[in-house]
Amino acid sequence: MPSQTLNIREMCDAFDVTPRALRFYEGKELLFPIREGQRRMFTRSDRARLKLILRGKRFGFSLEEIRQLLDLYQMDDGQLTQLSQSYALAEKHLAEMESQKAELDEAIAELKAQMEWGSAKLKEIAGQQNNAA
Repeated sequence: MPSQTLNIREMCDAFDVTPRALRFYEGKELLFPIREGQRRMFTRSDRARLKLILRGKRFGFSLEEIRQLLDLYQMDDGQLTQLSQSYALAEKHLAEMESQKAELDEAIAELKAQMEWGSAKLKEIAGQQNNAA
C-alpha cells in the first residue's frame, strides 16, 4: 500500500470496514487519523494499527487488550515487551479457542447421533404406516 494518507472511503475499501467502524476505533483511541476539518486522513501507522486491530478481533482479543498491546509499541525496547505480551495473550486465547472447539466438536457429534436416531425412527414409523395401509 502506498505511503500517502488515505481518506475514510479508501480505508474502508482497503480493509473492508465501515466508516462507522473507523470512527468507533478512533473514539476508542485505537486509531489517530489526521483531522483536516471534517475529513479524516489515515497514515501508514493508522493502516498498520487497523490491520492489527482486525487481526486481534478475529482472534478474540478484546478492544482493551488490543489497545494495551498497541500502546506497548511505543516502548523503546525493540518491541520485546509488545511481542512477549502479545504471545502470552495469544497463548491464552488459543487455549480458550481449542476448548471451545472441543466442546463444539462434542455437540456436533451428539447432534449427528440424535439426527441418525431420528432418521431411523422416521423410517420405522413411515414403514409401519405403509404396512397398515
